[in-house]
Amino acid sequence: MQPAQAEPAERNFQNPPLLEFREEAIAPLTLQAAPTTGGSKEFDLNIQYTNSKLYNPATETYDKVRLRSYVGTDTDPNQPYVAPVIEVEPGDTVRVNLNNQLPTDASCTKPPKDINNPHCFNGTNLHTHGLWISPTGNSDNVLLSINPDVKFQYEYNLPPDHPAGTFWYHPHRHGSTALQVSSGMAGALIVRGDRLPSVTANGDIDTLLKRPNGTEMPERILVLQQIQYYCSDPSNPWNCPPDDTGVIESYNNFGPGSWAQSGRYTSINGSILPTFSAKAGEIERWRLIHAGVRDTISLEFRKLKDDASLINALSVAEADRYIGENCTGDPIPYHVIADDGLTRAQAWETKLTTLQPGYRNDALVVFPELGQYCVIDTAAPAPGNVSREATSRQLLGTVAVQTGEEITPDSIHEYLTKQLILAARHNMPTSVKQKVVNDLNNDLKLTKFIPHLDIDSTEVTGKQELAFNIDVTSNPAKFEVSNSIGTGYDPLPYDPKRIDRNLTLSGVDEWILESRFVSHPFHIHVNPFQIVKILDPNGKDVSLPEATDGNDPQYVGLKGVWKDTLWIKGPTPPTQYPDGVYTIVARTRYQRYIGEFVLHCHILDHEDQGMMQNIDIVLPDGLA
Repeated sequence: MQPAQAEPAERNFQNPPLLEFREEAIAPLTLQAAPTTGGSKEFDLNIQYTNSKLYNPATETYDKVRLRSYVGTDTDPNQPYVAPVIEVEPGDTVRVNLNNQLPTDASCTKPPKDINNPHCFNGTNLHTHGLWISPTGNSDNVLLSINPDVKFQYEYNLPPDHPAGTFWYHPHRHGSTALQVSSGMAGALIVRGDRLPSVTANGDIDTLLKRPNGTEMPERILVLQQIQYYCSDPSNPWNCPPDDTGVIESYNNFGPGSWAQSGRYTSINGSILPTFSAKAGEIERWRLIHAGVRDTISLEFRKLKDDASLINALSVAEADRYIGENCTGDPIPYHVIADDGLTRAQAWETKLTTLQPGYRNDALVVFPELGQYCVIDTAAPAPGNVSREATSRQLLGTVAVQTGEEITPDSIHEYLTKQLILAARHNMPTSVKQKVVNDLNNDLKLTKFIPHLDIDSTEVTGKQELAFNIDVTSNPAKFEVSNSIGTGYDPLPYDPKRIDRNLTLSGVDEWILESRFVSHPFHIHVNPFQIVKILDPNGKDVSLPEATDGNDPQYVGLKGVWKDTLWIKGPTPPTQYPDGVYTIVARTRYQRYIGEFVLHCHILDHEDQGMMQNIDIVLPDGLA
């Protein structure tokens, strides 16, 4: 079964194209140009308006669209609304020549009086989400504005001990972030590692994820996007007749429930309802990147029944019915091995992964039998969903599984364990081979591949508190962040001139995170954090492996996991001053880098409207 389509070749799944680096670097401003050396990569990336089309399953036709996009080497002209993959290694010096070729925008040079009023839609910058690099100068500096007709070279110096993993890049210019990311301006940033573990040091999970004969395991890079284009009829902006062109030029259509109302489908690498090809029994690494603006994705795989009906003119409203009638197999278990680019201490077997905006998950997926499978964004309960409403199931794509080594679905865990042990015996150094094998036999532990040591309570040197809030009593509503969750609660909207938190290099803080009104994904730049516990309103830790949180599975098993983005569940029903809220406790180390950067809500239109803070990490004063 393959979804009905106008041009089938465009919707067979493929990884995004790889951004090629320059063979000859642009000469730096020195007396003599330094020669290009190993470990240095330079990329060109242009920002342009692009006229193209997006498939609309409701009409079985393509809608014409004109959207901002990244254009680099080997950009696919049939799928331009996903950026090419940037692929680097620990220790690399990476230069990106960003060229803003969008038209002039006066609100970039003369911003509105209220900086939190969305503006500067054609101004931009570049954020390498999750990378552990400097936030200042021409590195991962999101406080810059690369205005129209401006070129700028970013330089990212990845330390040699940078974790290998799945990261991503996107615009982060305050006032236009949501609008540009919603246009498809997002791409995968893969840090590949070949460091084998030793007795004294951990290694990269990449060295384990090989076939027993040492060849590479099949890998899929999935950039999941929610491109919320609209057309010119104000009474029905989501209808795009053949003589109209879809655009994203306003924030009027962002908001709770707007994604469901739009009738748009989540795209995968710029393609709508793609078809994947796989072999039965083959282990695949799925690198999942939620590059959407605001709506939750809950990933599930189910077998499609043999006599399933063909997909015909499938609107979003009809997708739930189609899934219920045709995707009738039991959910297929798969194993999450990394969150936000950071390898877990133990693979997490699950049948459902919740991805909030900004999340990444690396999963090992095995399709056990010949046949067709549905890739589903399954129903999410209201408290676990950005829209604050229980959502219906949506179809993301289908998998055509060809003949291979068939196994039973209930033996996937045992089969994966056996295959990884065979790979470890072949690929791991003698000094640690038995340790890795013993760990895998102990319910798929991965302790020789974790990038960060646990943060013990004895390391903690300070405390930070944070609460997200939307003041709906104000007109317009104020999007705010507080530095306190107790009696000193003091929510404020973003001010680019104000430093909200002064932190000290080499310090270790325990963070207490809450939301006073609805739910928000918390993201902090530069240094990731480790989850200590997540307490529900009754004080129960719902991050434990055996925990339950109603029918919402997204917190279960997160205790001890490292992340850079995390959902803070708000009160239900939403109230301005709740008595009972979820409380997240996390710890982080401020290592290596000083300078100013931000934390914010990763519902990107919330960020653009003020739900962000400035942080400054400074050297110790030496007076203690």
